[in-house]
Amino acid sequence: MERKDTICAISTAFGSAGIAVIRVSGSEAIAVADTLFRGRHHLSEVASHSAHFGAIEREGTTLDEVVCAVFRAPHSFTGEDTVEIACHGSRYIQQELLRWLVDAGARLADRGEFTKRAFMNGRMDLAQAESVADLIAAESAAEKDIALNQLRGGISGKIGELREQLLTFTSLLELELDFADHEELEFADRTQLMEILQKAETMIKTLADSFEAGNAIKQGVQVAIVGAPNAGKSTLLNALLGDERAIVSDIRGTTRDTVEDTMLLNGVLVRLTDTAGIQHTHDRIEQLGIERSLQALRKAHIVIELLDSTDPQPVVDEDELGERQVLLRVYNKKDIRIQNSEVRSQKSEISISAKNGDIQPLLTRLEEEVGRLTQHSDSVLVSNIRHYEALCRAAKALVSVREGLEDGLSGELVAMDLHDALDALGEITGQVSSQEVLNTIFERFCIGK
Repeated sequence: MERKDTICAISTAFGSAGIAVIRVSGSEAIAVADTLFRGRHHLSEVASHSAHFGAIEREGTTLDEVVCAVFRAPHSFTGEDTVEIACHGSRYIQQELLRWLVDAGARLADRGEFTKRAFMNGRMDLAQAESVADLIAAESAAEKDIALNQLRGGISGKIGELREQLLTFTSLLELELDFADHEELEFADRTQLMEILQKAETMIKTLADSFEAGNAIKQGVQVAIVGAPNAGKSTLLNALLGDERAIVSDIRGTTRDTVEDTMLLNGVLVRLTDTAGIQHTHDRIEQLGIERSLQALRKAHIVIELLDSTDPQPVVDEDELGERQVLLRVYNKKDIRIQNSEVRSQKSEISISAKNGDIQPLLTRLEEEVGRLTQHSDSVLVSNIRHYEALCRAAKALVSVREGLEDGLSGELVAMDLHDALDALGEITGQVSSQEVLNTIFERFCIGK
């Protein structure tokens, strides 16, 4: 990013509110704001990290009374001079203030440009910058905790430690190339390098393995409720949500499409999908609903197969489920007297009455499985697919390094594989990055961040 001009944008949520914040950043940010601000002191005269009450005026017209917070470079979010103007949250005032700032010499910011400038100015690395967007989008306590840990440098510290050790040995290996005429000289202790490689591979594996839990927390644990028609799936969805989210009827096949909603279990977001009853049918519309049910089943972390205790009709073949998918067979309508003793023994697994709201046995199992899917022993969790892919490439490169050392390859060839590992790790923190990657990342941000 070469542009160093002054940018402005609304940093608070779109719409009317009690207060709105307009952020201005750049070399002329304070001067631009000063042309409009009328207070006891000019903003150019005040100390950094101070707030000042006044009014926004132009040509004798007062737009609003505001509080301006001034942050001087390099000690600001972006590393540039920054002014944050807190005004009343009228949409008219917000838009008019933006227009006045543009007239005074600023321009409207691009998506994520404030955070991008923070990255470019060394205020944070790329992993931390991405965590800003994740923190804003967090829908659960667990997701918030992951993003906050990353913002504070969780994964960056791990990656930095790894790269520093590998860089030291790479430089020593490359130093040997300068003395190629003296083959007996070895500056890099191969035994020590093998020890570092072992630790590095272990650390990378731990981080990569945490992606399953991290991704489940970030995206939400997918739970599909499937079963034959009239098993009580929609009634169960409503009972889990505590709301009449799905239409309930005694008529078989009432649900013909998937119905989705979310709930929180112990601070983890759970995405529930109520599906159409699975059965053989010649009805084309119903067939489409059943196909969507099967799609929801295939992508679910947890599959709740709801069976009618009075007439259990299994629809899920355990052998067709993925290795990591969990199947919970739940017997509904336990309030109805069961004459069949075989059915009675089956329903002892998880037995509920969705209609009466008696679902605690299922909730207990669901909490256990969600906890198992999201459990982690390390404080740093990988939840970003870009980071996970980079870790996998780094791990592959380190395997080549180890195999090269074991086969007695030259330092030059080993150093090439080490560089591949370093590049992959550097992509996570932004030490190695292309403009295309940066643009893709920051385009996900909102305008004012």
